[in-house]
Amino acid sequence: MAVTSSHRKGVLLLLGATLAWSTAGLFARAIHMDAPTMTLWRAPFGALGLLAVILWMQGREGLRDFGRLGWTGAGYAAASGLGMLFFMAALKGTTIAHMSIIYATLPFVAGAIGWAVMRERPSLSAMVAAIVALCGSVVMVGLGGDGHLFGDLMSLGMVVSMAVMIVIARARPGLPTMAAGALSAMITPLFCLPFATLGWAPADQILLLAGFGILNSTIGFALFILGSRYLPPIETALISALEVPMTPFWVWLVFSETPSLPTLIGGGLVMLAVLGHIVLHAQKEPPTPTIP
Repeated sequence: MAVTSSHRKGVLLLLGATLAWSTAGLFARAIHMDAPTMTLWRAPFGALGLLAVILWMQGREGLRDFGRLGWTGAGYAAASGLGMLFFMAALKGTTIAHMSIIYATLPFVAGAIGWAVMRERPSLSAMVAAIVALCGSVVMVGLGGDGHLFGDLMSLGMVVSMAVMIVIARARPGLPTMAAGALSAMITPLFCLPFATLGWAPADQILLLAGFGILNSTIGFALFILGSRYLPPIETALISALEVPMTPFWVWLVFSETPSLPTLIGGGLVMLAVLGHIVLHAQKEPPTPTIP
């Protein structure tokens, strides 16, 4: 049976989101700021970009979405904001290797929450692909004992926040998640103020921060919001896992940092798992479940 058009649309949108999100390491390498200061500068560009997307797609009527977020929309915005804060804390508190391994558990966490909330059972092919992707991530970064408990817990918090966002978007396809994301981008930087370095940044850094906010936050987040409405949580998370091998690819392309053999092997396994699942997916798409 051919893949349904809505499923195909969801896959393409999420691939675009993953492509945009994978540039985070590239911008982080090029911008010479600490993490809280970078977040404080990047967030306004992301928020303004999401507002522009809302106006472009819906006109002024889209601004009314902020008034109908409700408790579910507030929960989505809170999960998005917490995810960013957890990410910042993890970045400072553990190694990138441990963050990558923990992030690779996202399909399992999203699938478990999706089953618990919506009784949407993950398909066998998605589970197999998630296991292969996790193995690939482990091969990429190794299993060294160089992590730290606090940072690892923050990484786990980031994964849970992301999984909650995926499930809410799937269960409430009519929720104005774009407005929720914009609201989160406006509020989250306030928590970074006590830790950020205040002052004017050089012009070249501002341009990079604008690109970071628009490409990584606005475009990536908008495509993720639209795409996650069409796919089961575990499949949404599985496609998002492509960010793990794609991030070092951009760093290699721009900064000529040659990936190690384990990175190439592990990244190949992740890509093989995700792309193989997409190609082999031929099941009829179930009706979109809702939270009772």
